Amino acid sequence: MSVEQRVEVPWSSTVFQTILACSLVGIMGVPLVSPILPALRTVFGISDTQAGLIITVYTLPGVFLTPVIGLLSDHFGRRPVVLPLLFLFGLAGAAIGFAPAFELVLLLRLLQGIGASGLMVLAITLIGDFYDGAQRHAVIGVNGSAIGIGAATYPLIGGTLASVSWNVPFAFFGVSLVVGVVALFTLSEPSIDEPPSFRAYANRLASAAFVPEALGLWVAAFFTFFLFYGGVLTALSLLLSDVHGLTPGEIGLLFSMVSLANATMASQYSRVAGYLPARQLVALGFVGFGVSLLGVWAAATPVAIGAMLVCFGLGFGVVMPSLDTTTAGLVSGQLRASMLGVLTSMLWLGQTVGPVVFTGVAQNAFDSTVAGYRFLLLFWGAGAVLGGLTVFAYLACRTGASASHSDAS
Repeated sequence: MSVEQRVEVPWSSTVFQTILACSLVGIMGVPLVSPILPALRTVFGISDTQAGLIITVYTLPGVFLTPVIGLLSDHFGRRPVVLPLLFLFGLAGAAIGFAPAFELVLLLRLLQGIGASGLMVLAITLIGDFYDGAQRHAVIGVNGSAIGIGAATYPLIGGTLASVSWNVPFAFFGVSLVVGVVALFTLSEPSIDEPPSFRAYANRLASAAFVPEALGLWVAAFFTFFLFYGGVLTALSLLLSDVHGLTPGEIGLLFSMVSLANATMASQYSRVAGYLPARQLVALGFVGFGVSLLGVWAAATPVAIGAMLVCFGLGFGVVMPSLDTTTAGLVSGQLRASMLGVLTSMLWLGQTVGPVVFTGVAQNAFDSTVAGYRFLLLFWGAGAVLGGLTVFAYLACRTGASASHSDAS
């Protein structure tokens, strides 16, 4: 058994290493920038709502383009799609550091978002293409752990580089260019069945994407990133600056708690998945999100807030691998990239809507943005706990009823 566990993850494979690199680039765009949002308010003389747009315009392309990128990847291959995305991400991201005006920053973030829109979905798609069974679970767990470690590191990098100058963190996006060059020589094209016509393909995709079990995945994906990007990376970042007077580096350190906990939990996902079905794990993850947000609302010190963010990261570490493995297993290789594209599109939608909702409501519906952010943390924290417990109980009852029916038969 121990020998099997050692060979499950192909650490020496250049394809596997390239997949991990694509995932790490794909999640770089927001965690690296989030800790410096307060500083960007000063540099460009913008409001909280405008600062939130730095995230929103980056995530917006993914809402619409990710399913299209999945479709193109299923028809024309993975390499012809992933390589241009890596280069666009790196060039547009690095150019932001030279932008003289806020409007140009938003334009470059939009272009960078186009580059980022397909990287994560293509990484998971490649895992589904090259690996199956227990090895797929193990590889997705490692991929999730790597993402967690990267997301823990990026806020620290962003905050540290921002201590030199506000624009230095954007130079770090040039790493994507290096990954693109490496992928050009190391990423092989997986073997998948010849796809049908676009019309037949679209009909099959629509049928698969709108079955009830898939719809539940899309809703969970949306709210996962809605809460994380709106409640944590945007609202809490501004709260930590305005209420507690933290610097970008200190904010980045606190946010790394989420990612470290995520990495730890994701690395154990193959074990955790043996205890409960993936959908029940998603429900428990939302309970973790809610407890974290309620704890942040009640916490009086940055240290206590950091401790509560660990809970959010643990929930993240079970929700994301569960969504990925369940979606990848719903369909064959012909439709896999497109279905994962729909999943990722819902993630991007959550990223896009979250910052706008949290900053917009706090700024326009309350006497002070601080009061607004605190209310929203309480509201969504309570909602996540109640929703997660309700869905978990429903799924547990349904599983028990199915088991009883099988025994009776």
